[in-house]
Amino acid sequence: MRRAWALLTLWMICAGAQAAEHGVKSVSPARLAIDGSELAVGLSQDWQKPLPEVQRALIIVHGRLRNAQTYLHSAEQAASQAGQSARTLVVAPQFLNQSDVERNALPTSLLRWQGNDWMAGEPASGPKPVSSYSVLDAIITRLSDRRQFPALTEIVIAGHSGGAQVVQRFALLGQHHPTLEDDGIALRYVIANPSSYAYFDEQRPVKVDAGACPGFNNWKYGLLKLPAYAAGQTPQQLEQSYIKRDITYLLGKQDTDPHHPALDTSCAAEAQGAYRLVRGHNFFDYLKQRHPQGLQQQLIEVPGVGHDGDKMFTSPEGQKALFGQ
Repeated sequence: MRRAWALLTLWMICAGAQAAEHGVKSVSPARLAIDGSELAVGLSQDWQKPLPEVQRALIIVHGRLRNAQTYLHSAEQAASQAGQSARTLVVAPQFLNQSDVERNALPTSLLRWQGNDWMAGEPASGPKPVSSYSVLDAIITRLSDRRQFPALTEIVIAGHSGGAQVVQRFALLGQHHPTLEDDGIALRYVIANPSSYAYFDEQRPVKVDAGACPGFNNWKYGLLKLPAYAAGQTPQQLEQSYIKRDITYLLGKQDTDPHHPALDTSCAAEAQGAYRLVRGHNFFDYLKQRHPQGLQQQLIEVPGVGHDGDKMFTSPEGQKALFGQ
């Protein structure tokens, strides 16, 4: 029985990897104009008209399979279970690849990225070189329009796995944040089970042989060789901004497989710990060590859940992190 389950799990993983390589099956139907191009996006409500009842916007970022609709539905389910559906607009950006455009015969106006470049904030490969982080800025700008969202008081940016990598790095490099306070909109982040984190210096929980792993402190694992999106910001400025962010690190207590096929096993990632749960704890301990005066951040474990975005966000702990319930 165990062997059959292991084979089934392996088949599902291989199928998922194949989907990631050859293109997604579901493309989000809505579009957001950005710098002369368009982003595919999933929405829980029509934001083409004013939404006076919406008090919270939840931007949910998919993982490496780019399955934005799956994450949209998980977030909608979590909102429903928390009794927050009417007051919450879920926005699920989709970072497409060239293979997605070709497989689905999509218009060339849609933004798409090379490989997993979108996780690190790299510019799109077409039609315009828009950073994936600039995409999140554009969504925030859209949400801060008081004519469309007069009652909005909070924006939550959440992601699981590869999406959590995006959210952690965006919280570090994001440039749009200061204007929200003037509009009375709070910004929070929920980072669930990422494979790795961006550190501020060369310190790591696992000793690194820099000769054998020369890029361990380069972006996206450290602050060397930052992407163009970060232009004009020093590492010191980035750290000081980051520690002021309202961040929840949401970790599955069973996400402990050091051989998980979707786990980043590069030497730069291995320097952060053996598996996702310990990597999350290591990074949070690192933050507390560097900033003993305290942080506006918290780490929450989700009992009985491994590397599963749907179970993470629909759990009682996930609902509390997303909606404060």
